[in-house]
Amino acid sequence: MGQEKELLDSLLMELRRGTLVLSVLSQMSTAKYGYSLVQSLEEKGISIDPNTLYPLMRRLEKQGLLESQWDTGGSKPRKYYRRTLYGDEIYHELKKQWEQISQGMEKLLKEGEE
Repeated sequence: MGQEKELLDSLLMELRRGTLVLSVLSQMSTAKYGYSLVQSLEEKGISIDPNTLYPLMRRLEKQGLLESQWDTGGSKPRKYYRRTLYGDEIYHELKKQWEQISQGMEKLLKEGEE
């Protein structure tokens, strides 16, 4: 049973990893800092570990999909991220592809139940 659980955990991790970029980009039309993004995603049923999120956000910024700005006016400095115009374009294309893939997967999975 241990090997089966390891395999399932590994496959689930792969499946989730493929959705995280789209999940993050979907929430970044307005500026958010990391912890608020974690909370926002969790409220919508998507859990993400901060140790996964922060490197992902830095990578998306490096790729030009997000931009960041420090806010030092509060009790502690926070780095806010939001989608760039290029990030908007990529997000909308990824969303369109996701919808097509989802529809196809739904058909495939329903066939498997017959």
